[in-house]
Amino acid sequence: MWVITVYSPENDIAQFEFTTEQEAREAFEQLQGCKILTEVIYFNDEILLATA
Repeated sequence: MWVITVYSPENDIAQFEFTTEQEAREAFEQLQGCKILTEVIYFNDEILLATA
């Protein structure tokens, strides 16, 4: 899961969730304000279980 956190000049905070990195990066370019793009990894994600 990918999350974009946006801090706007009016001191508002918004978060947006995306399934893929590509979706998140496309939205990231369109959003205004101070932005942070974060990848959320859960310990029980299938990709982590496959490598264990």
